[in-house]
Amino acid sequence: MSKQHAGVILRVYPGSLAEELELVPGDKIIAINDQELKDIIDLSFAMADEEIDMLIEHADGQQEMISFDKDFDEELGVEFESAVFDGIRNCANHCYFCFVDMIAPHMRSSLSIKDDDYRLSFLYGNFVTMTNMGPRDFKRIEQYHLSPLYVSVQCMNPELRAQMLRCKGAAKIAEQLDNLEKAGCDYHTQVVLCAGLNDGPELERTIRDIVARRPHALSMAIVPVGLTKYRDDPFPLQQFDAEGAARVIDEVEKWQAKIRQEEGRTFIYLGDEFYLLAGREVPPTDFYDGFPQLDNGIGLTRSFLNDWEKAEASHDSYEEPVYLDVVTGTSVAPILKQLADSVQKQNLHIRIVPVKNDHFGHTVNVSGLLTAKDIMKTLDELPGKRTGILIPESALRSGEDIFLDDVTLEEFQAHYPEARIEPVQGGKDFRRALTGWNTYHKNRNGETAYTWQSNAGYTKNIQY
Repeated sequence: MSKQHAGVILRVYPGSLAEELELVPGDKIIAINDQELKDIIDLSFAMADEEIDMLIEHADGQQEMISFDKDFDEELGVEFESAVFDGIRNCANHCYFCFVDMIAPHMRSSLSIKDDDYRLSFLYGNFVTMTNMGPRDFKRIEQYHLSPLYVSVQCMNPELRAQMLRCKGAAKIAEQLDNLEKAGCDYHTQVVLCAGLNDGPELERTIRDIVARRPHALSMAIVPVGLTKYRDDPFPLQQFDAEGAARVIDEVEKWQAKIRQEEGRTFIYLGDEFYLLAGREVPPTDFYDGFPQLDNGIGLTRSFLNDWEKAEASHDSYEEPVYLDVVTGTSVAPILKQLADSVQKQNLHIRIVPVKNDHFGHTVNVSGLLTAKDIMKTLDELPGKRTGILIPESALRSGEDIFLDDVTLEEFQAHYPEARIEPVQGGKDFRRALTGWNTYHKNRNGETAYTWQSNAGYTKNIQY
């Protein structure tokens, strides 16, 4: 066997096959039926057998072969420290718009992971450029039926794409999309739009080429480049203003109308920030065709509004005055203000608190990149009473009560002993918290240890 890789067990689920086999956190699964395991994809296919020989390495370094029989569809019942056992495949590009390169210093290490791994694209919806993929990768995609993938196209002009990604291999985007299609793989696409670079005629070309690749091309997302004050790349980039955002909307709407007339769906979707910047209403629900790129920030505002409308509002009355501060990024503050005004009642005082992002720079206006220190600075400058504080759950580490700047929720709470702190995620939480504050409480259950981080110059957490 070649170099050994191992899946390190993080958690064993109660009542699972793994618990029956007496596996414990820290144990490493090295091989199944003599098959080397590079990731949970290999493990999943290997575990489809009914007779299993599993090579385990325990925390003390001792290896053990465990043999057992199982049902064909019976799962092992464990969670791993990482979905890939041989290490995340790093990005080899040096994109003009790489958001990881714009992360503030001394942030948590997970924010600095520059992944470009097609396996994480299949498993978690990460966008990949495919510049580090070769024939064996496409063969494995075909062998394991890894579909769909999520591809960062950026543009279909090969010279411009190689320039933007600073990678000669990036010019082969058309050939690589062909390889995906030959492997039987469908794919969602993304364009990180940079003003004066891949917009205008170049965007027109990209849309035309991707639209022609239906049905393998499942959708196309166009998102605005995001810049922080820590960007030191010498290539000049600028973010879209209201006029530029409106121009992009007008250009794309022509294609959206054409495709909807052809096949009854939109196919091309704009990031919410375009509509917010231009001061236009976000499209209706049916425009998003089931929200195929919701995790990419496409339609989050509409989804939030839908959740708000569907949520059952509490009709509780407030016998004593309640003063709530609602923390949010600046981009969606006007929308939250409208919603809050619609549920005002006697003794309920709601204050929307848009927080300017001093940490990353004021051009970063999403809730998911707010730090505790910026939030506290803003709150501390506000006068008046405070019964409770609603914070965006997206500003906390997945499954943990820790902000981006490593301030814990407990430390944040200690700074405001007079107020109750509650995380809020989605329109349902928001409405329930405002209309039934006395009984509202958000349980934050632990989630998978793997957390998504994109190397694109755009952040997903545009909504509250």
